[in-house]
Amino acid sequence: MTNSGILNKLKRQFKSADVLFQLIYINIGVFVIAILSMLICKLFSVDAGRFFIYLELPSSFSYFIKKPWTIITYMFLHYELLHILFNMLWLYCFGRIFLMLFNGRQLGGLYILGGIGGGLFYMLAFNIFPYFNQFPNPSFMLGASASVLAIVVAPAVATPNFQIRLFFLGNIKLKYIAIVTVLLDVYFLSSSGENVGGHIAHLGGALAGLWFALSLSKGKDITLWINKGIDGFFNLFKSKPKMKVSYKNEKKNTSRETDMEYNTRKKSEEEVINRILDKLKKSGYESLSSDEKKTLFNAGK
Repeated sequence: MTNSGILNKLKRQFKSADVLFQLIYINIGVFVIAILSMLICKLFSVDAGRFFIYLELPSSFSYFIKKPWTIITYMFLHYELLHILFNMLWLYCFGRIFLMLFNGRQLGGLYILGGIGGGLFYMLAFNIFPYFNQFPNPSFMLGASASVLAIVVAPAVATPNFQIRLFFLGNIKLKYIAIVTVLLDVYFLSSSGENVGGHIAHLGGALAGLWFALSLSKGKDITLWINKGIDGFFNLFKSKPKMKVSYKNEKKNTSRETDMEYNTRKKSEEEVINRILDKLKKSGYESLSSDEKKTLFNAGK
């Protein structure tokens, strides 16, 4: 298979994948490019850091103003295999749970929102609290952890009694996983000087997930503006379709759904989903039938 054939196959797989796998593919793709770039720099005795500094998030606001795109790029960047492996495993596991309750656009929007929240917490901490004066400023941060924490916390707030099975531990409710994860970040932040910026960012991502779940329970989706921004950005690179002349058949399309039929159908679907979610909250995921799981999964796409 030629290089162009491989690229076309990868493009097709990426386009056909859901948002969760697209996020994972982007992270892995950036990781591979980063590793190859570092190898090339090493062979030519060039410091790779001089290039990656344009993708990492600085702790200094004066540096950040010069590179504002880093609030986005840092959350897709990893250098170490265990770092990306751990983050992607968490993203996959909790992303699947997230999609049972919410939709794919909300997953992508919250990933970005969690990363932004974590990045802002990181910069604010370094510039407000005297404790961080002992560290170089600017320091730099990278990784998807804050984004992943947002996706872990949001389902735990929406359905705290939802249970998942963990090796050696059995069934554990989501609320306990989220609480323990956040408390561990607080513990490491208070007891260790290692990766303090990362633990601060984790808390920012967790708060973004909490904000999303609580806002959505009140009927407000805080990821809408992010998705509109993403759509607007990618629309800049789309070629405008040429004007086409079409001829409509004078006969009415009797198969088209009327507004009343559409509203009736959507109301019925929402009632079914609400019944499944109520059962999920009361008895956990294992209590759902295969048809109910399938319905919930399809609704989350």
